[in-house]
Amino acid sequence: MAELRTEPTVGTTQETDAKDGVRRRDFIDIAALSAGGVGALAVLYPLISQMAPSEDVLAESTTDVDVSAIEPGQAIKDVFRKQPLFIRRLTDAEIAEANSTPIGALRDPETLDDRTLEGHRDLLVTMGVCTHLGCVPLGVAEGENRGDYNGYFCPCHGSHYDVAGRIRKGPAPTNLLVPEYNFTSDTVIRVG
Repeated sequence: MAELRTEPTVGTTQETDAKDGVRRRDFIDIAALSAGGVGALAVLYPLISQMAPSEDVLAESTTDVDVSAIEPGQAIKDVFRKQPLFIRRLTDAEIAEANSTPIGALRDPETLDDRTLEGHRDLLVTMGVCTHLGCVPLGVAEGENRGDYNGYFCPCHGSHYDVAGRIRKGPAPTNLLVPEYNFTSDTVIRVG
């Protein structure tokens, strides 16, 4: 009678492991991919984070201005992002003058209401940069030439702006820019 010998069949262990779940080779693949991902993150993070703005740049991204001391008819000059900022409190007569100007007579048609915040129509906030070549117009300080329209005058090339900062005469193509701003309290505005 012949003896029965039982020999282990090839691949039995792998088949059993495959039925039970993850094989050893799968674990090695997962570990290698994880290590590669961590390495890629370690290389990319410094490259990406160096593109973020520095603290001094973030500090200049907004400007708070107390407007409580500005009397009607008076204007002040401040700085926003290293550029001049004009803030003018309009008188009732200046508001009436700005509102009486026909929109069709303007090169860059905007009403005074378009350029001021609701509830604060007497406070005009504009960048103090001429839209022609970037000069700083006159008209903020006492006694400065305010141009033909009693607003701002750029002496470099002769641009005249009205009391609402709208271009009326000269080579400037558009009105003085009104930056984004809001009131953080009744007397303080935050520009930017």
